Amino acid sequence: MNNNMDDMDTDKFHDECGVFGVYNHDSAAALVALGLHALQHRGQDACGIVTYDGIRFHSKRALGLVDQTFSKKDIIGNLPGRAGIGHNRYATSGGAELRNVQPLYADLAFGGFALAHNGNLTNVNKLRTELVEDGAIFQSSSDTETVIHLMATQKGQRVVDRLTYALQHIKGGYSLIALAEDKMIGLRDPHGIRPLLLGKFEGAYILASETCAFDIIGATLVRDIEPGEMVIISEEGVQSMRPFAEKVGSRFCVFEYVYFARPDSILEGHSVYEKRKQIGVELAKEAPCEDADVIVPVPDGGVPSAIGYAQQSGVPFELGIIRNHYVGRTFIEPEQKIRNLGVRLKHNANREMIEGKNVVLVDDSIVRGTTSRKIVEMMRSAGAKSVHMRVSSPPTKYPCFYGVNTPSEDELLAHNSSVEEIGKLIGVDSLAYVSLDGLYRAMNIESGRDAQNPVYCDACFSGDYAVELVDREIRNCAGNILKAV
Repeated sequence: MNNNMDDMDTDKFHDECGVFGVYNHDSAAALVALGLHALQHRGQDACGIVTYDGIRFHSKRALGLVDQTFSKKDIIGNLPGRAGIGHNRYATSGGAELRNVQPLYADLAFGGFALAHNGNLTNVNKLRTELVEDGAIFQSSSDTETVIHLMATQKGQRVVDRLTYALQHIKGGYSLIALAEDKMIGLRDPHGIRPLLLGKFEGAYILASETCAFDIIGATLVRDIEPGEMVIISEEGVQSMRPFAEKVGSRFCVFEYVYFARPDSILEGHSVYEKRKQIGVELAKEAPCEDADVIVPVPDGGVPSAIGYAQQSGVPFELGIIRNHYVGRTFIEPEQKIRNLGVRLKHNANREMIEGKNVVLVDDSIVRGTTSRKIVEMMRSAGAKSVHMRVSSPPTKYPCFYGVNTPSEDELLAHNSSVEEIGKLIGVDSLAYVSLDGLYRAMNIESGRDAQNPVYCDACFSGDYAVELVDREIRNCAGNILKAV
């Protein structure tokens, strides 16, 4: 399932945010707005753009989707300048309120500064408490503002020095885009958990969370920003530096390939679409269904993996579920009976492809199981002889703390239930997930996952967190103390 707005089931993950920046183009604001359109799948709660015209910064932030605000000519016209950054937000830290909408802006000693953040900080509560005790006054509940306050406490006029100081104090998984009066800055955390790429368009430099945002404006991909790298883009070109003292191994989020990124994006030099197909191939090798008549993807995220599964198994691929693309995010549900029909707003069985057949459903994940159960019921109502499900990710057992709004452990079905128990709950004849090793093989790591040196952040499957969870550990310690008392 793709995490587009009209496909946002409560059973699924919600992604973190999307960022996009332009430096040195006459139509900076319009280009940023187009880039945010392409990144809409990464966040639907709010959006914002900040530009600089050589004298002043200009800002427009709003709740809702990009086209609800930035498709208006007068809005873009009020954002002059040859440099601008933008942000799509899904509220993983701080609520969905206007005060939390990014990019955030502040006047610091060196001048104006705007910041857009994709990800989450894992020590923000600790830092925020210390800053407030020292006199800081926060205007939002977003963890992004902590970076600005850290910069404000550091002496010196150079924005890079102040930002470097802040980076040496924060922990988490993140990518950042910042705009100052004479430069645009992009960076990734030391593990490179969240993506950020550099592109070029008509002499301008572009930063974006995914390459699909380059495609919409016709920009060319230059390269991925490396884990732990900061790039400073100015009139002199692009300068690269390493603001982190300690060099650690790359742990890019593997779930970008499984679910988050758009399938037409290129990340780390890999086609997301091709990787999803290859996961389907591995899934078919590990969990074939001998009596299958048809392979049916659960739209939209299951489509590439279902194609790979069908090609490997030799079983026909069919669109046995049709998705309604015009369903909004909210729906008035006056009665329980009507509420139970809600899944049909988004999905409907293609009966001719289902009736009398042994159906294998391929989906990208099962989180709470609610939507999966309704889709299985839909298949049976359409006359399926049997219904099997294959999942193109390992069981999701652990929450993410690096910018993905996942449920708590108690709400994650796989945390407390076996595969057999989940299969019974959602009502399938059989259920299987791709293994963690199989997922790594799909990523071209033939030996599978090395537990001592994993290449990706796969904490939602393994519980092996790449970055220290400072705030969670403090909270757990406090809980233990209270229990002991």
